[in-house]
Amino acid sequence: MREIVSSYLYKDILELEGIRHSNKLIKLLRVLAFQVGKEVSYSELGTQLGMSKNTVERYLELLEKVFVLYKLSGFSRNLRKEVSKNHRYYFYDNGIRNTIIGNLNPMEIRDDTGILWENYIIMERVKKQEYLQILSNNYFWRTYDRKEIGFVEEGGGILYGYEIKWRKTKAKPPKDWLSTYKNAKYKVITRENYLEFIDE
Repeated sequence: MREIVSSYLYKDILELEGIRHSNKLIKLLRVLAFQVGKEVSYSELGTQLGMSKNTVERYLELLEKVFVLYKLSGFSRNLRKEVSKNHRYYFYDNGIRNTIIGNLNPMEIRDDTGILWENYIIMERVKKQEYLQILSNNYFWRTYDRKEIGFVEEGGGILYGYEIKWRKTKAKPPKDWLSTYKNAKYKVITRENYLEFIDE
């Protein structure tokens, strides 16, 4: 994994795009590796890393284009209190993410198990959509009062909301989700039923 990261990320991508400040791109990846599944602000990232908002956006677009990062946007149709302008980023490969932060420990002794699980499930679902050519728009859903659903698919005129949990739970769908989107579905994805979700 270290060889892949060092040759693919640090050499090929940077040389291909003629990026001069490679250290900033690497720092951006490290910051995002710790913020998987959380909303990011381009302005805040720029301030934190000492670069402009436009440069942050350009780097992120590049990392999407070469399949290092996957962008999930906020979903909104009806409620003024829904978050729709922010984005969340996931890594196509958990191994790349772990190598970037230098943590290759087994799951049993990690403190980011939930993050890794969510990243894995969402990306396997996205890969499945691509492989089977399933036409679907993907989002996350959150309101400003912190009601949220981690992964939303829109396909065939139906909304499917999925909450991804490492530990078995009986999470209930947010009331605003059900009342606003009358025909929407909701399901919790755990280790007990995940194969149905990524391989059905």
